Amino acid sequence: MEIVYLLVPITLILVAVGVAVFSWAVKSGQYDDLEGPAHRILYDDDQDMIPDDAKTERQKSEELKKEDRSTRPTDEKKAGSTGNDGK
Repeated sequence: MEIVYLLVPITLILVAVGVAVFSWAVKSGQYDDLEGPAHRILYDDDQDMIPDDAKTERQKSEELKKEDRSTRPTDEKKAGSTGNDGK
């Protein structure tokens, strides 16, 4: 039982030191991602990066709907509208 009186304060001191070191690291920018934004611009957000064999059925059906919308002409194009009201 006497060892508990020694181990509990030591544990609390170690936890406090760990929290202080982590706090210092966050404040000094040790966890900042400096390369991520530079690499992120190289990736095209419009393309789906998931391989076809890894997609779920839901993802496949959503992709088909998205492709159908992009290839289908809009109502304005069908009607031959020029953007004015004919006046």
